[in-house]
Amino acid sequence: MLSHTITLLMTLPGVEMKVFALRIVLCIVFLSSVGTAQILRFTDLTSTQIAKLDRARTVVLIPGGILEEHGPYLPVYTDGYADRYYTEQLATSLARTPGWTIVVFPEIPLGFCGANCMGAKWNFPGSVTVRLATFRAIYMDLASSLGEQGFRWIFVVHDHGDPAHNRALTQVSAFFHDTYGGTMVHLFGLTTVNECYDTVAKVLDKKAAEEDGFTVHAGAGEHSQILFLHPELIDAGYKSAMPLTASTFEDLYSLAAKPDWPGYYGSPRQASAALGKAVMTSCAAKMAQVSQQIIGGLDPATLPRFYDQLDPRDAIGDKTERAHDRELAQKQVEWLSKHQIE
Repeated sequence: MLSHTITLLMTLPGVEMKVFALRIVLCIVFLSSVGTAQILRFTDLTSTQIAKLDRARTVVLIPGGILEEHGPYLPVYTDGYADRYYTEQLATSLARTPGWTIVVFPEIPLGFCGANCMGAKWNFPGSVTVRLATFRAIYMDLASSLGEQGFRWIFVVHDHGDPAHNRALTQVSAFFHDTYGGTMVHLFGLTTVNECYDTVAKVLDKKAAEEDGFTVHAGAGEHSQILFLHPELIDAGYKSAMPLTASTFEDLYSLAAKPDWPGYYGSPRQASAALGKAVMTSCAAKMAQVSQQIIGGLDPATLPRFYDQLDPRDAIGDKTERAHDRELAQKQVEWLSKHQIE
């Protein structure tokens, strides 16, 4: 294809025109190769290739994605599809930085407590989660393995909003820094990144924004994300979905506790692919900006975390989730002890 293009350019009139056009083509080819050559898939590399990576100039991206109910219209892997998009966008952005190599790790479809936990509905169709200690241990083990191999830069892309879930990822990041001297950042735990979701209220008209209300799960925003990313996966029933409007965390917990709660908040019918694109573009841009600042020398420990100041009602919900988590742990410990399994 390239040789054919160059042959056609040689037919242009005048030597200067030929040279000018050829320079443009070669420049495009060079920039394209630079952008893609720096993005590698961990799963595709050999041990020899991994060993040759410059640890000081390699960023490992770990995309998350909890399996969590998102009501009757969205796939349970809604967060995962979003995290996949954000990871790809971040990889592309960071790959433009001269001298850096980006390695994309496989997705980890695990998380602690779905939105159904807000209504103490511990068993909700579609939510398949792990205990907090398990979740933390998985990422701590990964941090240990990568740290032992000399990697020093890790960015986690996981936008599930549960407070304890987010704290765990930040704790793992601190462990990685203290133990291996590297930088590991849970990007969506940062206030400056998480606030990108305010785009929903800014893009919707006043009436639509009021109907969507205060929502942290499966409202117009997340329905819009899937319309943008995977419209084939959304049930058309969202177009006539009854709004579940809230204005506070207390409202959210009250709605979730009702026997007939369908698994979403807000107003799915206000969703659109255009809104999804606006939200995700905003989040991707903010994530890229902060990540560039961090590899440029900004200490992520100085950046505020959105979950450090919980609403009083959300703090109560967090304690309830932890209590149920401990009950599950006790069941497992008792069984293991009974069968003398270590």
